[in-house]
Amino acid sequence: MQVVPELDTGGVEQTVVDVARAVIEAGGRAIVVSKGGRLEGYLKQIGAVVVPLPVHSKNPYVQFKNYYALRSLIRRERPDIVHVRSRAPALSALPAAKAEGVKTVTTYHGIYKAGSGFKRWYNGRMTTADVVIANSDYTRDHVLRAYDLDPAKVIAVPRGVDLKKFDPAAVESARLDKLATAWGIERGDGRTRFLLAGRLTRWKGQTLVIEALRGLGRSDVQLILAGDDQGRSDYTQELRALAAGLGLETQVKIVGHCSDMPAAYTLCDFALAPSLEPEAFGRTAVEPQAMGRPVLAAKHGATAETVEDAVTGWLVTPGDVTAWADALRVAALTSAPARAVMGAAGRARVHERFSMETMCAATLDIYRSLLT
Repeated sequence: MQVVPELDTGGVEQTVVDVARAVIEAGGRAIVVSKGGRLEGYLKQIGAVVVPLPVHSKNPYVQFKNYYALRSLIRRERPDIVHVRSRAPALSALPAAKAEGVKTVTTYHGIYKAGSGFKRWYNGRMTTADVVIANSDYTRDHVLRAYDLDPAKVIAVPRGVDLKKFDPAAVESARLDKLATAWGIERGDGRTRFLLAGRLTRWKGQTLVIEALRGLGRSDVQLILAGDDQGRSDYTQELRALAAGLGLETQVKIVGHCSDMPAAYTLCDFALAPSLEPEAFGRTAVEPQAMGRPVLAAKHGATAETVEDAVTGWLVTPGDVTAWADALRVAALTSAPARAVMGAAGRARVHERFSMETMCAATLDIYRSLLT
């Protein structure tokens, strides 16, 4: 039984789907408890049991009701494992599972900051499971620094990429034409294109890269910013104004949400992951490698694990405009054959370490270990 706040699109939600499918394919039953969302229908299609419950709520009264509802559900469905994937559901789901004598797992999908004693307690509920999964070595180290835990209890299982979806050979030319038209760019115009994919929010580093592009001083380079501003329209306007003020209107394109990321990476030569704060995992540094694209990533957090410097891309000093301008220059001057070599190395690395199959196999191994 996986317990997750909601089932809309996102890395956590996709991982829930992937693991549910793996459990079913291994001959088990997959139960998902959530307030619901757009992935609910797909889970039902693959044979999972979806139970609606407001486990996203932090309201103490709702939490109280969830605790008893989950105990009743556990008695009825008799799961072997209860796997909790966020802090709010952990408050009710973990005590309910323990009261019913069921083994528990949690996954840290991010880095939880604690600015107060209460917040530390709240975050720490995730560590009370029998096994704690961290989505990277960086996240695992953070958990072990923050809490006095047996290191053997905290296991790093990196998030996995669907290599059937992120397959260069599966992207037809028609998809590229459609996306190029939507973006207002011309395929084959000779420009070197850098793609920064991710929601438009300051810590993702969009302003840093625009300023670095100005320092690069080349007109044959284009920056694509693909991502939803999630209502932060002021920041989007700030980015447009910054590009205009630096004379980069034609070189910086803000294209909004993109639903075809394999095509997006294929249309560009390099991917960027310049986050100003460390990423707990950072799929936008892994997905492009699966598509054979070298990545320029900030040298902190989990991206320092997922990108091999000078082999599958380049690791760059976080927040340093000059360093990023230099890195963009090195990338732009890299020959097509050398890019292809880096791209092949990146795809091989993702196949070896960051595939969905590897993630699911490791997770199922953890489940089995708790039942022996």
